[in-house]
Amino acid sequence: MTEAGGAGPVGPVALARGTHGAVVAPHHLATGAGLAILRAGGTAVDAAIATNAVLGVVMPWACGIGGDAFWLIWDEATGRQLALNGSGRAPAVADPETVSRAGHVAMPRRGPLTITVPGAVRSWGDAHARFGRLSRDEILGPAIELGRVGFAASGRYSDEIASVMPELAAALGGDAGFFRLYCPGGRTPRPGEWVRLPTLAATLEILARDGFDAFYEGDLGERQTLGLGAVGSGIAAGDLASHTSTWGEPIAIDYRGVRVTTHPPNSSGVVALELLSILARFDPPPRSAFGPSGVTDAAWVHHGIEAAKLAIADRDLHLTDPEAYDVPVERLLDPSHAAALAALIDPERAALAGPSRQPPGGGTGFLGVVDGAGNAVSLIESNWSDFGSGVADPETGIVYHNRGNAFSLEPGHANVLAPGKRPMHTLLPGMLFRAGQRGPWIVAGSMGGDAQPQIHAQFVSAVVDGGVNVATAVAAPRWYVGPAARFAPPTDVLLEARHEPNVIDGLVARGHPVTLARPFGSGLGEEHAIELVDGGPVTAGGSIAAATDPRSEGSPAVW
Repeated sequence: MTEAGGAGPVGPVALARGTHGAVVAPHHLATGAGLAILRAGGTAVDAAIATNAVLGVVMPWACGIGGDAFWLIWDEATGRQLALNGSGRAPAVADPETVSRAGHVAMPRRGPLTITVPGAVRSWGDAHARFGRLSRDEILGPAIELGRVGFAASGRYSDEIASVMPELAAALGGDAGFFRLYCPGGRTPRPGEWVRLPTLAATLEILARDGFDAFYEGDLGERQTLGLGAVGSGIAAGDLASHTSTWGEPIAIDYRGVRVTTHPPNSSGVVALELLSILARFDPPPRSAFGPSGVTDAAWVHHGIEAAKLAIADRDLHLTDPEAYDVPVERLLDPSHAAALAALIDPERAALAGPSRQPPGGGTGFLGVVDGAGNAVSLIESNWSDFGSGVADPETGIVYHNRGNAFSLEPGHANVLAPGKRPMHTLLPGMLFRAGQRGPWIVAGSMGGDAQPQIHAQFVSAVVDGGVNVATAVAAPRWYVGPAARFAPPTDVLLEARHEPNVIDGLVARGHPVTLARPFGSGLGEEHAIELVDGGPVTAGGSIAAATDPRSEGSPAVW
């Protein structure tokens, strides 16, 4: 048995086991939909699209058809892993001076100026054309039914809508389309109340009938162009029609004998890999220091925080669209660069840091799928801030993301706003490969805004350094270092209160400003994971173990 931490303690979430397939995602209705597609004979890509579509209905604050996506796809038939960039580009009329003349010293957080072309649906079509088996009707059917027939609002659904109402009213006006779409009767849906989104269901029906490209052209494309223009977005028909996804190769590092793979820039995958590369220069604590209480060694947490600060600094200098700027991925991931950065870390003192150039935010959905043929998908899709730009069209049910918020207005900056340019992204899908195993060992990814690289690095350390199982790793208390306010130095540590007292005391003694977060609070993001035990479904005696983060509304679905 070569399962991660098979004999170790189990965290407070169920470790679901199966032999044919698995789906993990932050909502149980989405994993149920994905599993139904697998049982109907669908591929991992089919199930991923179905799961993503349902998430856009039941978790519209986090993701949806108005957002962006990044994929890692393992194709068992060829033994090859692919990266699919489903992020959108700035409109052809994008101009920093125009934004500045509108009274902004930085990109606004909400509103039409933050909208880039939504790339997720085009990526669905590209992935389905290459690796899909079932029809679009079958794949989108669960999301269409939930939108048209309805679902019961969860407490989080109600809370998320209520939390953004004041900000969106101030930014867009109290009569904005968002309120007509999500606050029928002028109020937030109550927990348990039936929610219906018939216009979103109708848009999904168009995609099922006419194809995923119909989102960008024809009647639906024209309706979007007119609606976006009416609220002040520069996105034109040509921006939608010309948008393409990009197929590429993953990037990877070796972390103590495990190959950690992710998506290349403009994804933040390189940030997570750089953080891990720095940590790899230090000896980890013994495996007994890892478990349901997180890492009990304050020095290891300190090293992780300091490594994150250094990786954040490189991110702010370089991460952007590689078609517009030569992102130095090889140098950032070179062991000599990691060694030089590791030498800067004082084991007994927190370092100061320069101002952050990345605005804080969050609102993301990660999902993972493994099918019975051994194919795997790691997919992350997002609106960025909760409900994105706040711009919503009640007639189509589309809520538009605000990924343009990540652009810089600083002349000469790598990530400066420019026509047709993709912004830097916090999103990063992940897979881990172990020596001697042909396919993936673990499919995993995190949610949590710009904390995602830090969350994912903690997960990787837990399963590799600590040898814990995936359930323990996703449920363990975690930390995040970031700015206290927009563009402040990323030095403030948010630490989940479930950490051992010696960890809290050890960080404070080293000079870290520590704020304790409530146990299992969603403010520290989420991680979901599937382990292919002993090679997974395609290996004799292999199986699957899956876990969703207890901070989410998800539950793993396996068979």
